[in-house]
Amino acid sequence: MTPSTDTNAAGAAPLDRPVAMIGPMGAGKSSIGKKLSRRLGVGFVDTDRLLVQRHGPVAEIFSRDGEPRFRELEREVVAEALASTGVVSLGGGAVLDPLTRERLRGASVVLLTVTPEAVADRLAGSTRPLLAQGGMDAWRAIALEREPVYRRLADLVVDTSRRPVSHVVDDVVAWLAAAAAGSPDLPHHRQEDDA
Repeated sequence: MTPSTDTNAAGAAPLDRPVAMIGPMGAGKSSIGKKLSRRLGVGFVDTDRLLVQRHGPVAEIFSRDGEPRFRELEREVVAEALASTGVVSLGGGAVLDPLTRERLRGASVVLLTVTPEAVADRLAGSTRPLLAQGGMDAWRAIALEREPVYRRLADLVVDTSRRPVSHVVDDVVAWLAAAAAGSPDLPHHRQEDDA
């Protein structure tokens, strides 16, 4: 793509690739992704929401068809969403799929992190299938297991534990602007994926 001097609503150069929000359950991927898309003036896709619209509630898919079938359906909606140049919020476990990890190489990947203490209130009363047995202990185990994958995929890591959504969005917008300008000081955390 030819560099452009045009800017979007946030003052950043237009996106030439999707911005993918990854991270554990309750990190704020959907709320931050939605606000980021508005700031950038681009589309937003929440892959969990898209999957539910097409196939029904996640808990029903898990109980009726099992987690492997859920992951297949998730892979399909993630692939479709990543074909855009907007903001895409991925479900916490989407990164477990090797094809999804490969597709994320073509995106700007933002890892949102959150402490267990901060996420406890966010997930209170949750009906998420992977938390049904074990609650916060299950959340900790899942987050710990997935963290190395998240970190390998991430271009930028932002903690959401005690920060307003608008500040997190500001950080991502500033990072995208620096990336578009070719800043040599741009933090880049992605490592090669050996999995």
